[in-house]
Amino acid sequence: MSLRRPLRPAAPPPPVAGRPPDPGGLTRRQVLLGSLAAAGGVATIGALGGCSPAAVAAGGARPLSYWHLLSGGDGVVMAGLVEDANTLGHGYEATQTVLAWGAPYYTKLAMASVGGRAPDVAVMHASRVAGYAPGGLLDPWDLDLLADVGVQEGDFLERVWQKGTLDGDVYSIALDSHPFVLMYNTDVASQAGALGPDGKLVPIEDPETFLEVARAMQGVTGGHGVAYGYLGDGAQMWRLFYTFYKQHGAEFDLSGDRAKVDVDAAVSSLEYIQRMLDGTVATPNGDYGTAVSEFASAEAGMFLTGVWELPTMKAAGFGLDAQPIPTLFGTPAAYADSHAFTLPHQSNPDPEQRRAAYEFVADLLKNSLPWAEAGHIPAFQPVIESDDYAQLTPQANYAPAAEILNYDPEAWFTGSGSDFQNYFLETVQNVYLQGADPREGFEAFVRRIDVQLAKPNPV
Repeated sequence: MSLRRPLRPAAPPPPVAGRPPDPGGLTRRQVLLGSLAAAGGVATIGALGGCSPAAVAAGGARPLSYWHLLSGGDGVVMAGLVEDANTLGHGYEATQTVLAWGAPYYTKLAMASVGGRAPDVAVMHASRVAGYAPGGLLDPWDLDLLADVGVQEGDFLERVWQKGTLDGDVYSIALDSHPFVLMYNTDVASQAGALGPDGKLVPIEDPETFLEVARAMQGVTGGHGVAYGYLGDGAQMWRLFYTFYKQHGAEFDLSGDRAKVDVDAAVSSLEYIQRMLDGTVATPNGDYGTAVSEFASAEAGMFLTGVWELPTMKAAGFGLDAQPIPTLFGTPAAYADSHAFTLPHQSNPDPEQRRAAYEFVADLLKNSLPWAEAGHIPAFQPVIESDDYAQLTPQANYAPAAEILNYDPEAWFTGSGSDFQNYFLETVQNVYLQGADPREGFEAFVRRIDVQLAKPNPV
């Protein structure tokens, strides 16, 4: 099966922390998109071709409003996907509105739904849906209408599809999975004797082997074996911790009025992270930007990061490969989230307008190969199963991470861009940074969560 079609040039890598992007090679449209989103503003990107939405509507195509929070390289790729979808002649003309990532986006989306000004389609992180759907801020998808436009449950991995389901209704359709993965420098790995005969990283199946491989790579780089930054960054802290926690086969249940957790699994995970942050395997006090720079400059042989960093590392020009994070504690698992399409609530949606929105989402899903080229793992399995995807490296090598992904524990206050990961930062950072007692730090985190569980969902 082939999905090859003309592709626009690869998106530029996102800037290194603290340095503005180089606009060279970008169009004025792309620079405007990135700068407005980075500044926390709103960028509305209309269709190409010189047609206003009103003129297009007069010609039979329905104008669609589409909100998302994708900026930088992701925003450029998404703009291309939308422009391509608009040329397919499926009865719509979509206009993008790009808002600042995180709390500003989710606040504005909630206000738009409550105030009767909701867009036709909006992207949310799948981990945030549980906080929005119960309050009536999202409308469920009509599965029969989805099937009419060529999208059905069987086109997705079960755990990805189920994440969008709540009380029997489907509230989000995933565009992708973006898990935490292990990238590695093949040149460093080869010199360290850590490449197998197949040219891939040697099998790593237990905690000690991972540390041994990392130390061997440090002997080559002279810096560290693993690039990992967390300082002041609750998201980075949580992503690695939750990966190891779930590899213990442990549950993290927030469905009641008190958190149900496995303290022993949490302590074991945190103690192992402390062993990693020894100054040889990984720096004990690095932030995210330091880790990106360290791996890009071959001062570390491996990199614990999200798939979104792939464009940056491919641009660095060294031998690069990637894989799911090795299973160190018995159960294959990786932290992940998904960008997912939602229908913000409308009191009296026009049936033909809604159908146009379904057509638009179906077209983005079916033509998401460029999204894979930017690093994300497409959720629409016909893309993953295509010959074109199989030829993408290292994307095809880490695609199995989508089969072992774990979203945030489900509660109204969890998910990407929420305060949940900040609570982890506030209570556990000293465990990472100063070697504080893991049990005390984790139990403080659980107490903080229990405070939130005692509160009603504000939306």
